[in-house]
Amino acid sequence: MISFAFRPRLLDALRAYDRPRFVHDLGAGLTVGIVALPLAMAFAIASGLKPEAGLWTAIIAGLLISLFGGSSVQIGGPAGAFIVIVYGILERYGLPNLLIATACAGVLLFVMGLLRLGRLVRYVPVSIVIGFTNGIAVLIAASQLKDWMGLSVAKMPADFFAQLGTIAAHLDSFNPYAFGLGSFCLIGLFVWPRVWHAQSPVKKLAQQVPGMHQASEVGARVPGPVVALVSLTLLAWYFRLPVETIGSRFGNIPTGLPTFALPDFSWATVKLLVTPTLTIALLGAIESLLCARVADQVSNLPRHDPNQELMAQGIANFVVPFFGGMPATGTIARTVTNVRSGATSPIAGVVHALTLAAVVLLAGPLALLVPLSVLAGILFYVAWNMGEWREFAHLPRYSLHYRLLMTGTFALTVIFDLTVAVQVGLVAACVLFIRTMSSLFRVELVPTEDGRLRYELYGSLFFGATAKIDPIVQAVESLPPGSDVVLDALHLVHLDTSGLDALRQLHKVVLLRQGSLAIENLHEQPRGVIERSGFLGELERHQASDEVAA
Repeated sequence: MISFAFRPRLLDALRAYDRPRFVHDLGAGLTVGIVALPLAMAFAIASGLKPEAGLWTAIIAGLLISLFGGSSVQIGGPAGAFIVIVYGILERYGLPNLLIATACAGVLLFVMGLLRLGRLVRYVPVSIVIGFTNGIAVLIAASQLKDWMGLSVAKMPADFFAQLGTIAAHLDSFNPYAFGLGSFCLIGLFVWPRVWHAQSPVKKLAQQVPGMHQASEVGARVPGPVVALVSLTLLAWYFRLPVETIGSRFGNIPTGLPTFALPDFSWATVKLLVTPTLTIALLGAIESLLCARVADQVSNLPRHDPNQELMAQGIANFVVPFFGGMPATGTIARTVTNVRSGATSPIAGVVHALTLAAVVLLAGPLALLVPLSVLAGILFYVAWNMGEWREFAHLPRYSLHYRLLMTGTFALTVIFDLTVAVQVGLVAACVLFIRTMSSLFRVELVPTEDGRLRYELYGSLFFGATAKIDPIVQAVESLPPGSDVVLDALHLVHLDTSGLDALRQLHKVVLLRQGSLAIENLHEQPRGVIERSGFLGELERHQASDEVAA
């Protein structure tokens, strides 16, 4: 029986909460809130949505995930991994159905947490995770080529190769100003952290000049995306550069609170959206729990509760569609920023959401001036950091199974989509695992002086290894009638029903040859399977009858 357990980490964090911890959480929340502003808009625009969809998703989902989550420092909101998924769903099903699929995925995520399935995500092989993560990063970069180069394309297709073809067909509309802003943004994002590195010339100079040290400390804490967004937006506005902006594409950003609207639910629509629902739920679960594990590694706070985290993700994804939001999950970049900024509890996540809401409500119109090529540069940087590109260079170090899973998942993600990649990857992982485990099982003939056939069994006798019992059957069939067979199970660690059936078939062949079969030195698990099936009793009865006959 499954017991219902719903205990947000916030309740435990508030037990010994004090003023110093609040000061740390306040500073971390303000920092992450500022970092989330450009990313939320960029993720929404790249997904084919309006910028306010990403902003209010970051606010509402970020607030709910911090209030109800199972991690002390996880920051939730729109994530780069969802860009290609959301864009594909929009192209195929439309915005209303995206909202319905997101809400249904929220229900599924909550049920997964309720049924304590959070730990199952850890069974997804790391090769599959790296494969689809790198594939998504490539797709994100490809989706930003249009805005980076300022091309005049009315509608970008969702397919990777179709996107490349569309870009190639519109190269004549190349905008050097947009390209310059996007490139300068990307270069600046790589350079900014190095400018404030402890060993950089700027940092060393600041330590030598009176009064510059504190200024350098402040500069080091300002996030690179915020610097790029503000500086390049001012540059484009001051010089009136002919580039496309958020305002020129989307018009005004609403400065009021989002309106509550119920999507048009129907059972027929829900059945139609099974695939996108599963895709959103699967990616949301994997991303959020991976992010929570990263948070555990970079902080000294209590480890996260995966089931509580899934329930919080479910609540957030169920609620945000009613306000026109997009799918949300844990975000690694913002979570790590939160930890490094000194966060000690989910209060930092709450402050992050409130900070973002204040910025949107008070300074939302200023976002209209942001050039889309600058957001493209930020997303290029996000895609680069998302991918684990060194793993491609390290592939020769790993087994053939690992290489097949990683490269196969990567290729399928880019060519088809994430759902196909994960499904095929998991099936391939299972097949390869079965092949590996079956290779570990072996049967060895032991010479004897009493005329009996004696074999030693090693490993796990399961459905993938039953064919290795066939040589024993063939050997028995070639022996004179009355020959006995002994199986030494001292090194047999596991037996399943298929393995049991193989032993039964061997026993029948031995009986047909008027011999007997004995299994010795059984461990607890194989003995339990054989006893419960009644096979052990059959062996003992036949052995007893043979002794009486003798």
